[in-house]
Amino acid sequence: MKNIGILTSGGDSPGMNAAIRAVVRTGVYHDMDIFGIRRGYQGMIEGDIFKMQTTDVANIIQRGGTILKTARSKEFMTDEGRRKAYDQLTKHNIEGLVLIGGDGTFRGAVAFFEQFTIPAVGIPGTIDKDLAGTDFTIGFDTAVNTAVEAIDKIRDTAEAHDRLFVVEVMGRDAGYIALNSGIACGAEDILIPEQITDIEDVLNRIDNDERRKKTVHIIIVAEGDDYGGAKEVQARITERFPMLDVRTCVLGHIQRGGSPSYADRVLASRLGYAAVNALRAGNTQVMAGIVNDNIFFTPFDNVIKGEAPINPDMLELIRVLSI
Repeated sequence: MKNIGILTSGGDSPGMNAAIRAVVRTGVYHDMDIFGIRRGYQGMIEGDIFKMQTTDVANIIQRGGTILKTARSKEFMTDEGRRKAYDQLTKHNIEGLVLIGGDGTFRGAVAFFEQFTIPAVGIPGTIDKDLAGTDFTIGFDTAVNTAVEAIDKIRDTAEAHDRLFVVEVMGRDAGYIALNSGIACGAEDILIPEQITDIEDVLNRIDNDERRKKTVHIIIVAEGDDYGGAKEVQARITERFPMLDVRTCVLGHIQRGGSPSYADRVLASRLGYAAVNALRAGNTQVMAGIVNDNIFFTPFDNVIKGEAPINPDMLELIRVLSI
């Protein structure tokens, strides 16, 4: 295999650029031609493809976002859209793909392979850390550190005013950011999609804290929590405790941006290097992940159908440390 295409798809995550850099430089080292595909699968359909040199990836390892840009493509979900994408790859003599993204990206790869058998290796790029087959995903560490820094600042002002803060972090389907940032910041409660929220239990703990004269209370809520997010939780608390000064802060997309942490830069570099070598070895339709600090390849079907369950010890830890 001499010609490889690379794209980023779905939500952006800090460290994607480091992965792009690793793929390009590993490919060039092995005398391969690497083609950048802008705007994910949509750019593939439209032929937004260009040959990349090592100079194209100079000075990007520290940058957030993705120099290849990213998009979600409804057109790629159709046979006709995938046909257009295949024609563009054929036009550029692209023989294999490195796909940086999450669950939706890999679903697209499965459908594309079934129709045209284009070899592909995935790299997990998502802040949510919700993919089976890897202990960490690119962007997760940075996103959690961003959340921790923000929550620490919120606690400062909460303590100054004796306020209760409900802080919403990203995590539509997974609570890893909420869980890890909440534990790191000493949150009194953490609400995540993986558990059914018992709002009465939350209110009772607040009541108990008030009786003990605990004046600062931080509740971390993942956006996908079944109770409906931070504003709904705030409304219920205010209804029960009208005397409390309750505020809400939605951190939102600041968690996606920023310079990637050292952990995300190293992870992205290792996985980009591994993805190119996997294609060279004929390994395809797999995601390169990290398990027990070793590179591990998981078939796309297993990644898509699998789950990355929350460690029950972490859930117990919340209760023990929040007293």
